[in-house]
Amino acid sequence: MKSGLNFLIAARRCEIDELDQLARTSDLVGVIGRLVHALQRERGMSNVFLASRGGRLADQRDPQIAECLSLEQEVRAGFDQLETEARHRAGPGNGARLFSRIAWVLPGLDALPALRRRIGALELKPAQATAAFAKLIAGLLSVVFEAADGATDPEISRLLVAMFNFMQGKEFAGQERAFGAAALAEGRSDEAQRLQWLHLIESQERCFQVFTDFSDAALLVLWRESQSDATLAELERMRRMGATSAPAAPAGIAGTQLSQTWFDCCTRRIDAMKTVEDRLAADLRALCGHKTAQARSELQKYQEVLGTLAPQADNSAMFFDDADAQAAAPAQFGRHLERSVLDMVQEQSHRLQAMGDELETVRASLNERKIVERAKGLLMAHRRLSEEEAHKMLRQTAMNQNRRLVDVAESVLAMADYLPLDTPPPR
Repeated sequence: MKSGLNFLIAARRCEIDELDQLARTSDLVGVIGRLVHALQRERGMSNVFLASRGGRLADQRDPQIAECLSLEQEVRAGFDQLETEARHRAGPGNGARLFSRIAWVLPGLDALPALRRRIGALELKPAQATAAFAKLIAGLLSVVFEAADGATDPEISRLLVAMFNFMQGKEFAGQERAFGAAALAEGRSDEAQRLQWLHLIESQERCFQVFTDFSDAALLVLWRESQSDATLAELERMRRMGATSAPAAPAGIAGTQLSQTWFDCCTRRIDAMKTVEDRLAADLRALCGHKTAQARSELQKYQEVLGTLAPQADNSAMFFDDADAQAAAPAQFGRHLERSVLDMVQEQSHRLQAMGDELETVRASLNERKIVERAKGLLMAHRRLSEEEAHKMLRQTAMNQNRRLVDVAESVLAMADYLPLDTPPPR
């Protein structure tokens, strides 16, 4: 009959399997980060290429596309590995959601060649190309989100949460680059554009704040050092011209030059963010390796104790001994060994409880995103809105009422039973 230590060893082996899975998923997250960055660069080049009717950056698009294709193959290989492992043994704890996200992303990757051909043929407007790339990048980031949500180790989960929010903030920065370049080139601005620009700025700040909350001191130093004071000053100056001031920006040649200055400034800032993203990926790999080595060391210790315990007499009755009785008992080798086993069981129990408590705290920020997504889905179903329209409604309500977006989303969900179902008009 198996002893309690046998099952403690089994628990450790399960934990090692989970850590191995987390390590592989974390490696995939790192590759996704590199692909997203490459796609963001391709999106920026495509916007300039389309806006100039093929006159600018034509020679730089092909090398950038080649880089994206190489990284895409790495991401696809990572997806395939996860699917293969899921068929042979238990996959990630949130495998159903993670694989559903991957299933949604793959058609987007498959559609990239056709999108690139249309861009090359100048068949799209910059805004259309931006929207297409943004949709694909959003899908890739949703895979990162599910990886963070499924992490079972709180330290790894914290780092994944920091990485997801940093990547999301960087994506909003990329969208702002494209949006601002178009607005400044047009030389005109309206209230809707101003609100959209402000939304992109606020979204970045919110994501980077969560990143800051979940990062260690070394990462925060790197983050501050990566942001040049001169670049940030120039960025804020042009933001005021386009996003916060009523007068329109200069049109014509002056507007084109201003748009290019804005684009270059944003690109410097976004490229600098890549150093932080790379550091996050490296820290994630190192932490997974450290945790796995630590768990394997503990497993070896348990196995050694089991080998020593096996020939001893059964001392399980001491489970009910109180501390005073145990202290007064003869110092028999078997009883001390059995006590050490109970201590290990209790230590494991306390450690898992502490991990669970910390994990709940870490996941609070992820739950906010889920609440907003559920509220958007509710508005889309009841009001027949697009996802963008539903998000705009939530954002506008939050701005009008001076409340957080997640608070407005919770209010919408609380009123779910009272929302009228919008029906199509009679024909």
